[in-house]
Amino acid sequence: MSTTTITSRELNQDFEGAKRAAESGPVFITTGGNPTHVFLSIEDYFRLADTGRSIVEALAMPDDVDIDFEPPKLDIEIRPADFS
Repeated sequence: MSTTTITSRELNQDFEGAKRAAESGPVFITTGGNPTHVFLSIEDYFRLADTGRSIVEALAMPDDVDIDFEPPKLDIEIRPADFS
C-alpha cells in the first residue's frame, strides 16, 4: 500500500489522477502545507469503517494481557471523628 500526498490545487486540477492514486492507498490532501483530508478508495473505506465490533470491543484489552500494577502505599493517619 502506497501513500500519496497532493495539494488541494493538484486535486482540483487532476481529480482522475487522485482517484487512480487512491487505488494504491490513501491520498493525503494538503492545504497550506498541512494535511486536511484523506481520499480513499471505497474498499479501503469499508475495510476501515466496517470492523464489525462495538466501541467496547474495540477498546477492550485482550484476555491474555498481563499488566503489572502496584499502587504506591499510602501513608495516612486514621483518627476517630470528633463530633463534639
